[in-house]
Amino acid sequence: MSTDTPLAIAIGPRVHQSAFFDSTIEAGVKAFTIYNHTFLPVHFGDPLAEYWGMVNGVILADHACQRQVEISGPDALELTQLLTPRDVSKCAVGKGRYVVFCDEDGGIINDAVLFRMAEDRFWLSPGDGDVILWAQGLALGKGLDVQVTEPDVSPLQLQGPVSPYVAKKLFGEIAITLGYYQCVELELNGIPVVLTRTGWSGELGYEIYLLDHSRGKELWDTIMEAGREYGILPACPSLMRSVEGGILSYISDITREDTPFTIGLDRLLDLDKPSDFIGKEALQRLATETPPRKLVGANFGGDPVGGNDKFWDVYSEGNVVGRITRCCYSPRLEHNIALVNVPTELSEPGTKVQLDIRGTLVDAEIVALPWFESHKIIPEGI
Repeated sequence: MSTDTPLAIAIGPRVHQSAFFDSTIEAGVKAFTIYNHTFLPVHFGDPLAEYWGMVNGVILADHACQRQVEISGPDALELTQLLTPRDVSKCAVGKGRYVVFCDEDGGIINDAVLFRMAEDRFWLSPGDGDVILWAQGLALGKGLDVQVTEPDVSPLQLQGPVSPYVAKKLFGEIAITLGYYQCVELELNGIPVVLTRTGWSGELGYEIYLLDHSRGKELWDTIMEAGREYGILPACPSLMRSVEGGILSYISDITREDTPFTIGLDRLLDLDKPSDFIGKEALQRLATETPPRKLVGANFGGDPVGGNDKFWDVYSEGNVVGRITRCCYSPRLEHNIALVNVPTELSEPGTKVQLDIRGTLVDAEIVALPWFESHKIIPEGI
């Protein structure tokens, strides 16, 4: 049976509306997806304009789908150390780390940005998954004196090379002196926020964590007004920029079958840290072995492609050998690119493979990640 009527998905109150939901509607958002049980804006009508705004200017994006997990109490450090192979005991208050959480076999449960808000209080900002349940289960099983909760925290992302100008206008000199992966608690016109030097864009940027969801529209409007003279755009997470930067997306590029060695995140492992952590024995063993698979890049031609709605196959010598995790057209490279999960023996740059692009096999060449490095240093003179 066919119909000309577009299919719709019915959604009720079980899906969260962010503190900035109404503001994005007013700004003209055209589509949403669901991320961490929350509406996440997908685009405002012109993803290419949002991309160039992120690369050359400044954008504001609703990332309140990054629902925080707060770990607090006397055993907060012990639980956090148990969750991740990274040694967070060395993370000072007001600083953060990018971390992964692994299962007992070394498979990745999730990735997250971690901030140490106090000696006995941590924030985790994970990918699309119920990390809070994992953490609560570990705390209960280990009998730890700790609270694992979701605080009233709603992140916005202010990203792009012009973002430091807007942030300085809003917050003053602290926006320029704040180091990469550092955070500070502030007030903006009486609105309580935490300002961090992080973001999911590969460009210079900040995350502004609202600490009172009732003031979402007020914060959104304040930032947009401050950025007006700089041409600020409302925008969304950019598929194109994230793939170009090799910025990984949980469930797409990272799965439970992948270990940190598969996806190039073994730099996040402190395998000899004195405290115990989930997956320690497996990860120490895997560190001595060559990983059977790797996540790498691939260049390919043809008409510009949009994102893949499922994992598309990678072929070598007529056989399916891997999968495309995400793909897109790169406006700056002016050709298509993909993140591909392939056997290690096919992961060297220059290796030829074929990609199944909507039923058509297309020649591709393996390349190293990323195509564009992330920008982390604020230029002098701002």
